[in-house]
Amino acid sequence: MLVLAVVALIVPLAVSLRDRVDAEVRLEARTEAEAVASRTVSVIAPPNLARLQSLSLTASKAVSGRVVIVDRKGRILADSDSAAAAGSSFANRPEIASALGGHVSQAKRYSKTLSAEILATAVPVYTGASPGGAVRITQSVSTVSAAIRRAWLGLALIGLLVIVLGLVAGAVIARRITKPIVRLDDAARRVAGGDLTATARVEGSTEQRALATSFNTMTERLTVLLGAQREFVADASHQLRTPLAGMRLRLEEARAQASEDEQREELDAAIAEVDRLALIVNELLELSRAGEGKPPLAVTDAATALHGAFERWRAGAAQVGCELRLGVIEDAQFACHHSDVDRILDAGIENALAYAPGAPVELSSTGGAIVVDDGGPGLRGEQSESLFERFHRGEAGRIGPPGTGLGLSIVRELARRWGGEVTIADRASGGAELKVTLPQAGNKLLPDLSQAPSRIDT
Repeated sequence: MLVLAVVALIVPLAVSLRDRVDAEVRLEARTEAEAVASRTVSVIAPPNLARLQSLSLTASKAVSGRVVIVDRKGRILADSDSAAAAGSSFANRPEIASALGGHVSQAKRYSKTLSAEILATAVPVYTGASPGGAVRITQSVSTVSAAIRRAWLGLALIGLLVIVLGLVAGAVIARRITKPIVRLDDAARRVAGGDLTATARVEGSTEQRALATSFNTMTERLTVLLGAQREFVADASHQLRTPLAGMRLRLEEARAQASEDEQREELDAAIAEVDRLALIVNELLELSRAGEGKPPLAVTDAATALHGAFERWRAGAAQVGCELRLGVIEDAQFACHHSDVDRILDAGIENALAYAPGAPVELSSTGGAIVVDDGGPGLRGEQSESLFERFHRGEAGRIGPPGTGLGLSIVRELARRWGGEVTIADRASGGAELKVTLPQAGNKLLPDLSQAPSRIDT
């Protein structure tokens, strides 16, 4: 806008200045020519060559040009430059011919003699009813053009100075206006990253101060609500575990005292439901913790994490008739805490063992991702995205082993809080493939994990 405003002012001003300079030069040349013509009337017939030469020299200095005085036949009587000998004919010059015809002539034309464009001004010298001679003044157009260019350059420098000063002032003003917004954005990113102690400085305009105050009020309220939620989850988990453990003991005691097979079957079913309820409580607590603030950023080696998971689950896999094995493990390091990688692997392996009894389960790391392959029934036409919904177990889950439907939700929540992603799909050779992509340490495309949002769910 500033550049457009300056250009809109400078360009018309430059054009006006050019026209004014040109008009002033023309007027000065014509006025001087008419003045010389009036002074030569008394000395042109008969010609006083010395006087005429003196007049031409004086006028030449005044207009910075060449002054020529000719008689009625166009022959030179005086020349300020002495370039033409006295008596030489200038009758063929168009401006002199026009002046000898009784007309004032002023025009720009190309001079073959000077090989340059000139401004020629010629006026008649009347000694009677008809012109007795003429006065011609020629000026180099390059001199006038140079003066105009200097004026344009001065205007351009002024315009450039105005633009620079305007931009500096605009930058200072914009910085003062946007600085509160930048600080508020920084505080919002810190809150999104899990730092609920972050507050916005109350500063700036009335609207900005009101926004900062509302933001601080929101974070205070959010802190209170999330603190209450966490306390509730922790208290509920502890309070539920005790009665569930007591209930299981009572059911086991009742089963031991039962005398009929039908009673023992019912009690076994009740014990299984109590175990399932305890598992749901534990996984809900785990899911809630996954949505809280992240552990400190660290580098986790893929090979170390996979070998650790293999050792932890090898015996458990053998108990359910599954062969747990290690596949291709590429050299990769993930920019996330090792505890979360371990929890992701545990949940993924547990899910694979549950839905692929007796089939091999393979752990691998390829393309910067952790992969858990199983030889189970696969997705059975289920939409993969729906499997990550909480408590959704799909067709394989409904006809397969009991579970809570929270395992994959926990895996995705843990991966996303580090900027990663989780997908599950059918394998071409049968079974399902769980692929967990995590940001790699040292990757230029690695997101700013300190500012990455961490969703906190109730």
